[in-house]
Amino acid sequence: MKTSLNWDGEAVIAVDQRALPGEYRLLRLASVDELIGAIRTLAIRGAPAIGLAGALGVALSARLHAAAEDALTEAVTADADRIAHARPTAVNLEWGVRRALGRLDDGPEAVLAEALAMIEEDTATNRAAARRAADLVLSLTDRRPLRLLTHCNTGRLATAAGGTALGAILELAERGCVEEVLVDETRPLLQGSRLTAWELSEAAVPHRICVDSAAAAAMARGMVDCVLVGADRITANGDVANKIGTYGLAVAAAHHGIPFLVVAPESTWDRSLPEGSAIIVEERDPTEVTHCAGTAVAPAGAGVYNPAFDVTPTSLVTATVSEERTVLRPGTALPGTSAGPTAATPLSARIERLLLAFPDHPRPGIVFRDLAGVYSQPGLLAELADHVTRHFDGGFDRVLAVEARGFLLGAALSVRANVPLTLARKPGKLPGPVHGAEYELEYGTDRLEIQEGAIASGERVLCVDDLLATGGTLSAAAALVEAGGAQVAGLAVAVALAGLGGSERLSRYPLLVLHEVKETDGEGEQA
Repeated sequence: MKTSLNWDGEAVIAVDQRALPGEYRLLRLASVDELIGAIRTLAIRGAPAIGLAGALGVALSARLHAAAEDALTEAVTADADRIAHARPTAVNLEWGVRRALGRLDDGPEAVLAEALAMIEEDTATNRAAARRAADLVLSLTDRRPLRLLTHCNTGRLATAAGGTALGAILELAERGCVEEVLVDETRPLLQGSRLTAWELSEAAVPHRICVDSAAAAAMARGMVDCVLVGADRITANGDVANKIGTYGLAVAAAHHGIPFLVVAPESTWDRSLPEGSAIIVEERDPTEVTHCAGTAVAPAGAGVYNPAFDVTPTSLVTATVSEERTVLRPGTALPGTSAGPTAATPLSARIERLLLAFPDHPRPGIVFRDLAGVYSQPGLLAELADHVTRHFDGGFDRVLAVEARGFLLGAALSVRANVPLTLARKPGKLPGPVHGAEYELEYGTDRLEIQEGAIASGERVLCVDDLLATGGTLSAAAALVEAGGAQVAGLAVAVALAGLGGSERLSRYPLLVLHEVKETDGEGEQA
């Protein structure tokens, strides 16, 4: 994956973002002053990128002052303070500087190793956040392919590689889900038209540039399905500082009922600030507004208001997505959960379209609800798993999946949430000593079993199956969990059949249903 920042053994190597799109030029920054100048003049820009540049700057200072020995700490700390204050709004800069400085006692090479490790981490972080955000976009929207809108530049030029909001857009494009991206030009320095359009062209993603003031009109005309932006600082309450113009986009998106997503790494959160009014907003050189490419476009002596950022209140942000979590707007539930298990959502509608019904199978009076089409849809199982993971928000330590097709969703959940998986099977399937629980069906009884020791006492266990009818199977699964001294953290199913009493039978547990079949002629059964 292409990176925007690197180290050549003696100096910091960075893409000069001022030269694009006309020229792809690399800068070799061999002094701390050169690095600070590159940050201040926006040769290096983007919150994650300047944080990484800050870390590399500390490493550069440590190597340059290595011979000073007794004066090393004082000299490098002074340089670190200068780097950290090169730009005031983006919290990542100080974060990167302080993290690298924390290795100074171990020597200059340790500082450099830390900075290089941060570049690798940022690449992985961007990939994880982009996938999570792409999954969320698909669960919030039902139109395919999508028309997306973004502001400023949040791609590989603004990060180590991949990107945040633009990374999510590229992830959606790779999945074949993007019709077009509207790119705000992003006045006054045109990071959208110069940089984002360049990256989209490089990736062969269809796009059009629009002036910033046209974005709201595009929303009004139904040309935008979702807005994705990055962030330079996020406060404890979720207020977002980002490139000037973001606030206006959020207002317009809220008015038109369009999801507004912020994609940013955990390092962008500043939990020392309670809310957005405490953020220092950088104001830049008036000539950035009064001149374009060196030519005056305003009367001489005209006053200028040129803030580099604005602050969007959390109430206007549908969701903020990082590499680790999705934070929803206060009072807003995830799709499919706002009205409990019966909520109709785009994700539910997609399941409904793929769900097949086979009357009188496996015997007369039974309607077989077949999820094979759901599982065969590329990427949909991962979306279901991510949806369930977000809903329970880290509140489980293990997944218990019920035989047989519950194994599919259960395994995907185990991977998404990075927790162990236990399989509950029918009698005679498991070797060694087992625990069992019997349950009643409309046409007889059955039994679930797990191996002894498969669940530890005190664990929080999420029980998962593909289909909920009378609730017997999941009731038995919950009984197995509790018999082992563990806690049922919740129950999750892909499909529930209304009118058969399953939800009522399980009402003492938190229950998530991704799609409910409201009318049934008989019990649905999965083979």
